[in-house]
Amino acid sequence: MAEAIIIDGKAIAAGLQQRVAATAAKLRDGRAITAGLAAVLIGDDPASQVYVRNKARACAAVGLASFEHRLPANARLPAILDVVGKLNADERVDGILVQLPLPSGIDPRRVIAAIDPTKDVDGFHPVNVGRLWSGEPGLVPCTPQGILLLLRAAKAQLAGAEAVVLGRSPIVGRPVAALLLAADCTVTMTHSKSRDLPGLCRRADIVVAALGRPQMVKGDWLKPGATVIDVGINRITTPGGVQLVGDVDFATARQVAGAITPVPGGVGPMTIACLLRNTLLAACRRRGLPDPEALSADVIKV
Repeated sequence: MAEAIIIDGKAIAAGLQQRVAATAAKLRDGRAITAGLAAVLIGDDPASQVYVRNKARACAAVGLASFEHRLPANARLPAILDVVGKLNADERVDGILVQLPLPSGIDPRRVIAAIDPTKDVDGFHPVNVGRLWSGEPGLVPCTPQGILLLLRAAKAQLAGAEAVVLGRSPIVGRPVAALLLAADCTVTMTHSKSRDLPGLCRRADIVVAALGRPQMVKGDWLKPGATVIDVGINRITTPGGVQLVGDVDFATARQVAGAITPVPGGVGPMTIACLLRNTLLAACRRRGLPDPEALSADVIKV
């Protein structure tokens, strides 16, 4: 059997960002609307700082306004909620994201629940979670949305397919299961208490691995020809130094799968591209405008 096709997340994300940029220009030139994304960063976590900087650069590249609000690591909940409240009321801001993880002692659920659901571009607010599961229009979490786009780009047959989602986190596992159900897949969601993970995976036409365990999914876990989406980002130490790997053992999985995402360069680039997409969708919906066709044609409308 030939090696699996590599699903190029960088190229697919670049195409989405081009469509976002074209749509942003139409809104700006035709309606004098510049969509704006606000990021709230609490503390000095290095990875979070890098991620927020990357989001600001991505906004600039596609013609969106970006706003950054930094609070010290010792900031208390009332101060954080005050910033969120002001962003809710700011008409320049169409999307709000609070960078996770938050410092110890701050309940992220309280902060997320304070965000205006129409500006919740991370798709984590309980209202948007409910809309996703009920099939109502809302803002969908970015990584699951990116996974769906990768599957569509790989020409995976979704309707009727058996899909196994490894991991049940509210950020990836649960929302991606909802999207796959909406796409008429038969979905099995697994977790740490699931029995016989290899056996469950061997039935699947689509495997989404979001376990947070490096190289756990081996090639002999897979059905020949399956489409494999690897969400994991893990750093391991090898004789050659630190290496970035996914939750799937890429070398063995590639010999069995029909298509597979690499790590890095698979799911990761899609997350920021979908965040930009969500910001534009929020800008249109808040103003009663229809969703831009260029941003909706290849995504399940929920």
